[in-house]
Amino acid sequence: MILDSIDRLHSYVTLHPRFAKVMECFAAFDYEALAPGEIKWDGEEIQAIIIHDQLVSEKESTDYFECHNTYIDIQIVYEGVERVGWKSRSNCLMPRGEYSTEKDVLFYEDSPELFFELRPGHFAIYFPNDVHAPMIGEGAIKKMVIKVKVG
Repeated sequence: MILDSIDRLHSYVTLHPRFAKVMECFAAFDYEALAPGEIKWDGEEIQAIIIHDQLVSEKESTDYFECHNTYIDIQIVYEGVERVGWKSRSNCLMPRGEYSTEKDVLFYEDSPELFFELRPGHFAIYFPNDVHAPMIGEGAIKKMVIKVKVG
């Protein structure tokens, strides 16, 4: 997992072959002009999801403590303060059900090892080993989730 300020997003371009395209699309992106929904920046390889929603309780979020195999998540907060729970997948012992290839998600019954806040202008990158419980807090949030295909 990586946490940083949005003005340093370009610093991570070398971490994955598709991150250069992510930076190119992100640079041309006008968040204020888009309504909530999905955008395909590069077919199934890179997608963005614009979210305008209400934050949820810690219990509601951790009930869906999740990780992904196919996509890396880059989650950027524009408005609101989001609390997120995290734990390394290698430390998770209680999967709930089987991995869904259709939805690219595996849920865990485990609890997060740590919590942190994402404020406007900050982002987190969640790799397949990062089990996360986002969207915790009170009030509204506006954020973007960029899904980058791993392979």
